[in-house]
Amino acid sequence: MIKKIIYFGIIVILTILLINYFGTKNMFQLSNNDSINATELVNNARYNPKRLYLSTWRLVKSKYYDPTLNRQDWYRWRSRYIDKIKTQEDAYVAINTMLASLNDQYSRFMSEEEFKSQNEEIDAKISGIGVTISSISGKIVILDVLKNTPANKAGIKPGDILTKVNGKDVHGLDLADVSKLIRGPIGSVVGVEFIRDKKKISYNIQRREIEIQSVESEMINNDIGYIKISSFIGLNVAEHFLQAIEQTKNSKGLIIDLRGNTGGLLPNALLIASLFIPNGEIVSVVDRNGSIMPLNAQRQDLIVEKPTVILVDGATASASEILSGALSDYGIATLVGQKTFGKGMIQKIYPLPNRTGLNLTIAKYLTPKGTDINKVGIVPDYKIEYTYKDHLNHKDPQLEKAKNILNLKCKTCMNIP
Repeated sequence: MIKKIIYFGIIVILTILLINYFGTKNMFQLSNNDSINATELVNNARYNPKRLYLSTWRLVKSKYYDPTLNRQDWYRWRSRYIDKIKTQEDAYVAINTMLASLNDQYSRFMSEEEFKSQNEEIDAKISGIGVTISSISGKIVILDVLKNTPANKAGIKPGDILTKVNGKDVHGLDLADVSKLIRGPIGSVVGVEFIRDKKKISYNIQRREIEIQSVESEMINNDIGYIKISSFIGLNVAEHFLQAIEQTKNSKGLIIDLRGNTGGLLPNALLIASLFIPNGEIVSVVDRNGSIMPLNAQRQDLIVEKPTVILVDGATASASEILSGALSDYGIATLVGQKTFGKGMIQKIYPLPNRTGLNLTIAKYLTPKGTDINKVGIVPDYKIEYTYKDHLNHKDPQLEKAKNILNLKCKTCMNIP
């Protein structure tokens, strides 16, 4: 109970801090000192595609992290399409074309269906088939198949190589893009093609709601605690991590696996980092005006003090890089694996008319040492490859390296192989 009270106190403090800095989701400030409630926009503009376009234009102009808007005259977009927009589809095309001019892969417009899906992910629920994927040696590989899911019932197996989704070749795509192809409305059907033992296998699978289990933990040889965080998206990620810490409390060393974790909610990374960092800056946020706001650890009684290794790879991004970067800068954790993705930008989700939304880049962040990792990534202390051959042979050289490091750091863990 004491731990829960302490933890809740951290949540309240950080939530207040973040709301004061980023504002709320229900109200967004538009240009020309306009302030329009999101619910009012939905009610008044449900059948007005022009207003949807103008609302997006104003929002980007006033909130986008780069005040030069990629060094262009933003007012030209205000008049370029306004007389040509007749339908909602016209507005979608115009908005996407306008956003493309920012040359920012993270700022994106979301249709009603996509906006709903985004909110479901935050609620730790998605509509999909129930697989965990990773990019290994350039291949999209099925790492795990959740029990009692459509994928499990269809016969998909760990080790299968995903080649196509609904006829689209996934070779060369980012994991996030592949995940979007697999997910879709509940009850809809997705066609997937795999290679297994050099043979092509195809399935048509009906999607259904999948509950996300973002944190898993276990003890290794009774000495090492292993905690896998697959995503920072859900609202309960930090709570589940605290439970994992409790379940591995008797460990002498700790491995945190962030491989394949493409990020999620900033508060989750801050809360988890606060369990390791007694005091000091976890990350600093740089807004569109160049103002720097440090987000500091909240000192509390529960501090994890044991040798720690973090596993990272090329898909470790965003909130995962905030956590690994902070613990690395303070010398609390050793990083093992491959260079991280390099996403040093922060997005905020804004509701728009017609139940649509905008995921807009509003700031960038720096690690505690002031390092900008955007498009650069974080180089681990030990660069270890994990190949597809390793996966097929049930070997994990990165995990083995982490064990060896803890073996050296913790002399009491002598029975680690």
